Amino acid sequence: MPLHTDRTFEEQLGHLRASILEMGGLVEDQIAQAIRALIGRDEALARATIERDHTVNRLDVEIDDLCIKILALRQPAARDLRLITTALKVTTDLERIGDLAAHIAERALEIMAEPDLKPYIDIPRMADQARDMVHRALDAFVREDAELALAVCAADDAIDQLHAQLFRELLSFMAEEPRTIRQAMPLLFVSKALERIADHATNIAEMVIFLVRGRSIRHLDTLPRTL
Repeated sequence: MPLHTDRTFEEQLGHLRASILEMGGLVEDQIAQAIRALIGRDEALARATIERDHTVNRLDVEIDDLCIKILALRQPAARDLRLITTALKVTTDLERIGDLAAHIAERALEIMAEPDLKPYIDIPRMADQARDMVHRALDAFVREDAELALAVCAADDAIDQLHAQLFRELLSFMAEEPRTIRQAMPLLFVSKALERIADHATNIAEMVIFLVRGRSIRHLDTLPRTL
């Protein structure tokens, strides 16, 4: 990443990167806490996860304000301009990940009064993979590592496959025994939320590639093998 002779400008960019990492760490924790609340039937943890979304929203606003301030006062060009516009998009995806984690916690509250439909195996696996994608996408952003970002994009297929598998399984439960609908439907929403979290991590990774290489890979039918 380039260094500037203007020390204040470099400090602002450093603060921007640190703030995005802080926001990313919060949403990673939200995902983990929401899943723990679901599996452990922990009402207090579920409500705390929902409440914590306000902190993520506050950081989203603060980072947007910082980006606008830098754009107005510094009028960055070339790579610096790509950094600011990428940061604006990254925070949007992180804010939506935080919303999805809160929705998972809400679904956890819904089914706490119901008996477990099946052992929790696929959902924790999906959550671990989705969190890892978010973590690596943010790591790629801070390190400006396009190859790591490309690897994050490639990991999305595994999440999609797990979601499709769980969707079919839960659909079978509901078809064979309609009384399971009250338990299965919230789990379907959880699975979809985790699949969407992975999509947002992919969005972040795609923006990192644009930042580093000035190249958009969005909407490509197949991912390039290398950049």
